[in-house]
Amino acid sequence: MPICRLTDTDTGTAMLSAYHAALTAAYEHDVPGPVTPYSMFAFTALHGWAGDAAEAYVHLREGAAGAVTGGYILELPLRDNTHVALVRHLAVAPEHRRSGIGSELLAHAISRARAHGRRVLIGEAPAHGPGAAFARARGFTPVTTDDRMVLDLSAVTAEGLERLRDDALRHAEGYTLERWAGLAPERYIPDMTALMNGMNDAPRGDLDMEDERWDDERAVKSERSLVQAGLTGYQTLARHAATGEPAGYTRILVPSKQPDGWALQVDTVVLRPHRGHRLGMALKAANLLWLREREPGVKRIVTWNADSNSHMIEINERLGFRPLDRWHEWQLHLDR
Repeated sequence: MPICRLTDTDTGTAMLSAYHAALTAAYEHDVPGPVTPYSMFAFTALHGWAGDAAEAYVHLREGAAGAVTGGYILELPLRDNTHVALVRHLAVAPEHRRSGIGSELLAHAISRARAHGRRVLIGEAPAHGPGAAFARARGFTPVTTDDRMVLDLSAVTAEGLERLRDDALRHAEGYTLERWAGLAPERYIPDMTALMNGMNDAPRGDLDMEDERWDDERAVKSERSLVQAGLTGYQTLARHAATGEPAGYTRILVPSKQPDGWALQVDTVVLRPHRGHRLGMALKAANLLWLREREPGVKRIVTWNADSNSHMIEINERLGFRPLDRWHEWQLHLDR
């Protein structure tokens, strides 16, 4: 089978670049919006994320040494969810489709997941289109639904964001906002540990996954992974003044290498004891204002929200985010 594992060598990184090019071509053919930045893609493929393991494989065209037609990344959680393998970026270049390559890659991923003792394989793909048809035909079930939304920064004004922030802050008496860019200062690590454990409240649908258990070591590794992956994070944190406890935070990631005008709105959380004070809006509006000042090259921001999370979708709509498309996480039980 012309499938080989990629390593951190000159040959391996050249093939990884070709695999990313195939992924980019597949996105341009089927999926609107940004492609995972190469620096983030390469770091995850070769090193894993925040101490978890990963393997990356490419399919090589017969008779053409080093010609990459597609590939996939297998992520292997090591602290929790050790029954799960995550298949990421399984893609075939458009000119090589309809020849069984995608099926070969998936069969290989299933074999590798089983070799690691994993009994559940999870991937993500749009709810409609070739990826969805491929997943359904091979026995995957859609178990979550996420609405992907985009904010065009040229369509919103600083004044409008300031009004949203200030109105929210009037309902958040007793809380202060703090912010940092890049690697979290050491004093924020215990805060990040508490906040990431709070992310376990996020809707998971029927995903066969357990809560992630965060401690300070894991938080440090996650922060370092962001930097090593060539990403600059812009974070705003809400703190309860009376107790000093972290109450919530939000983060936007910007590629610091090969910027393409896109940014990623990722984690936003308000911890349960601090909900009901409009901190979600205050955090996100304040962070967007800061990002506009610091990163004028960013033109659009993409985010994902569980379709059941109507509260966060409403906040995003008020900020100016508009629907782009809908995605599922697809799940396959390997022991059935």
